Amino acid sequence: MIVLGANSDVAKAFVEKILKEQHLKRVYLCSSNPNELAPFKAHLEVKYSVDIEVLEFNLLANTVKIDYSALDYKLVFCASGYLGKPAEKGILDEHDSLKIVTINYAKLVVELNKIATDLVSKGSGTIIGLSSVAGERGRQSNFLYGSAKAGFTAYLSGLRNYLVSKNCHVLTVKPGFMDTKMIEDIDTPKPLTITAEKAAHLIYKGYKSKKNTIYIAGIWRYIMAIIKMIPEFIFKKLSL
Repeated sequence: MIVLGANSDVAKAFVEKILKEQHLKRVYLCSSNPNELAPFKAHLEVKYSVDIEVLEFNLLANTVKIDYSALDYKLVFCASGYLGKPAEKGILDEHDSLKIVTINYAKLVVELNKIATDLVSKGSGTIIGLSSVAGERGRQSNFLYGSAKAGFTAYLSGLRNYLVSKNCHVLTVKPGFMDTKMIEDIDTPKPLTITAEKAAHLIYKGYKSKKNTIYIAGIWRYIMAIIKMIPEFIFKKLSL
């Protein structure tokens, strides 16, 4: 299994979940900060007796130097992401805006294109991509991040359509609020916020059931359906 964005809390939780449920020969932990993965690598090797390889995956570099064809995998868990600054600050920060678009969409899809092509040559495989409910509709509070995630959601949908005849599957995951490092400075409503471990459980369930799209948690499907139904002339005046 390849894990992109392996330092994220939900990525780590999913790795633990899948290793508890099934045997994997090897796991590739890919991150822009590979040195930070040393304790997690050691933990997995001891607890699950699995071969772990840590690879640098820096989407802000000129090139990502990973030869996916040389790796032994059939499953990809993509948790790469960057929230960025709040919109009122991010709109003034060209560097941060570019970073949001690059990590969440532009460079990420280039790497997933390579992976998808490799999975087709391998004969089968699954890509699990973490998008966000933020991509469902542009909101003033996070439209920079949300627009990148909207693009990523559309990409995953198209990729799923492209790969279905090639014996490969794509699962789109749309999280709402998760209790992770990414939003630790944001005050989120507790009834709508779930742990990384709970999210990993739901994602694994969706993966085993070959779902196309899942919301984390399921209530977000209904919340976003309501938000998308609000007429634009009303929605543009709301502070969301």
